[in-house]
Amino acid sequence: MTSSIAAPMTQYWRSHPTFFTGTVLVIAIFSSAFIDYFAGSTIAVLLILQLAVVAVALQCNANFAYFAAVFEATSFNFLFTTPRYSLQMFNLEDILNLTVFLLVALTTSKLAELYRRQQAALEQAQLRNSILLSVSHDLRTPLSTIIGTLTTLKEYMPKLSASQKTELIDSAAAESHRLHQYIENLLQATKLQHGALKFSLSEDAMMNVLHQAIGRFPAAQPRIVIDSEAELPPLMISSSLIEQAIFNVLDNALRYSPLDKPVTVKAYQRGDMLRLDIQDEGVGIAAAEAQAIFELFYRQHPSTDGGAGLGLAVAKGIITAHGGQISAEPVAKGSLIRIALPIKKGEQ
Repeated sequence: MTSSIAAPMTQYWRSHPTFFTGTVLVIAIFSSAFIDYFAGSTIAVLLILQLAVVAVALQCNANFAYFAAVFEATSFNFLFTTPRYSLQMFNLEDILNLTVFLLVALTTSKLAELYRRQQAALEQAQLRNSILLSVSHDLRTPLSTIIGTLTTLKEYMPKLSASQKTELIDSAAAESHRLHQYIENLLQATKLQHGALKFSLSEDAMMNVLHQAIGRFPAAQPRIVIDSEAELPPLMISSSLIEQAIFNVLDNALRYSPLDKPVTVKAYQRGDMLRLDIQDEGVGIAAAEAQAIFELFYRQHPSTDGGAGLGLAVAKGIITAHGGQISAEPVAKGSLIRIALPIKKGEQ
């Protein structure tokens, strides 16, 4: 749980380097002033200011680190060395302090850059391994079923009744749809991971997209019950991608709920967001897994035929790319996945 909180915070700081740098520098200055006033330790002050430079270098690029180094060295000279509140950078000690600050910034920036490159390479390697393992397992199962079914149909065609032939053909078709869905999700997941998902927006109604998603299931779905507010506003979306996201969530709900229980889809507007609540009556989602279920290759029930662990991760990537949110909401029974998309007026 701690890592799930720390990761978004790290991403936030990296996406706001100016704010992060300013915050760290201000905290360092005030902390140094406090220590200087109560302890009078110049060494402690120097270490705190250098640690601030290290923190900026680790989270931001080298330019921010160099700025922090010059700022902290100047602040140290102006606030904490005699004569106080005078800027004199011509003494050998002052020049050495500035040099040390810059060396700390340079060294830490290079190490941080190396670490980030290694982390990116490791993540790519892990992604490739996960895709390889997933492909080897999840492609083999439907392919084996399709091959076995068609082989049986070919070898025993004269001996099979019409109903048996239809059953075999339906089985092969169902596995083909499953295989197509898996490959589609795998392609979208790969694009999302590499930042290569490109799409254009056009105006469409949520109910049109929802019905298209439901129509993709190989058989009629009387289990899916739709409850929609009247006159929902149109959205500016990529209809095919949103359809894919909705289909993935519906597929997950149908997979994990009893065959005799409905899956309810509620569409409604809240403020400037259009929500789609998809609720099933299955075993539900534990609070500890509410975030993890949207991670790539995560399987809620690994021992069952629960899919490849791609569907919800792809749905989250698509919804997020549209400026929306997707979340697992706590409910008394079953599970509820909420999709919220911004209502945009006019051309985007």
